[in-house]
Amino acid sequence: MSVFDPRAVRRAFGRAASTYTQAAALQREVESRLLEQLGYLDDRVPARVLDLGSGPGSAAAALKAKWGRKSDVVAMDLALPMLREARAKSRFWRPIHAVQGDAQVLPFADGAFDLVFSSLCLQWVADLPKALGELRRVMREGGLLVFSTFGPDTLVELREAYAQAGIEPPLSPFAAIQQVGDALVAQGFKNPVIERDVYTLTYADTTALMRELKAIGATDARDDRPRGLSGRGRHRAMAAAYEPLRRDGVLPSTWEVVTAMAWAPPPGAARREGGADIATFPVEKLRIRKR
Repeated sequence: MSVFDPRAVRRAFGRAASTYTQAAALQREVESRLLEQLGYLDDRVPARVLDLGSGPGSAAAALKAKWGRKSDVVAMDLALPMLREARAKSRFWRPIHAVQGDAQVLPFADGAFDLVFSSLCLQWVADLPKALGELRRVMREGGLLVFSTFGPDTLVELREAYAQAGIEPPLSPFAAIQQVGDALVAQGFKNPVIERDVYTLTYADTTALMRELKAIGATDARDDRPRGLSGRGRHRAMAAAYEPLRRDGVLPSTWEVVTAMAWAPPPGAARREGGADIATFPVEKLRIRKR
């Protein structure tokens, strides 16, 4: 089910382009750990690499530094201001290609990439199975997909504080680890490995937490989100409900991160859709028997 407004996501991350790097401490840690997963490639050097949801391009720069001229690295993001930040990290001897696009409708040819890397992007797509289907389409057989996404326990304290105050939480929903695994299997990816980590960050108050969410672009992107101003009264009610959680002078905030790794199947491999297995193959492979 589509729950996100991609225009809201694009605007939020566009506004956050200049503040993201400084505010995104957790995002940097998750990205660093995800880059370590590339050890599963052993000695293989991917000819073409996609950094999906590249943000300001730190991962794209790391990927280019890792393989240099041996790999073409493409940084793709929905928000053009983020791509401007990514281009600033490109060098003429180590260029990074920047492409604006939607993860659900990738502007690339079939079988274009040997590696797709995506750190904390896919939680913002309106249809995760569709996005994974697009990733399968643009990956070569045996290519590696590694990504991280937020799980539903992310910001659970904030959600509950809003609920206790009688206010619908202005927060986007995230897919559970089981849904991520099911979506990978449904799209035919091979040997998926999925892990879950929980991080606890602390803040001086709810204002600091909300300021950080805005700085990293993590705002309410639901299709049915209220369009009006939230008001200070709503924030005070939420803050009062959150306050009993304070320990050692700070407020805790939970962030659940789901990390997945899988291999691209051969062209035509079956995928699950509507409870049925669907396989595709090129028309030129059809054999015509003449009588």
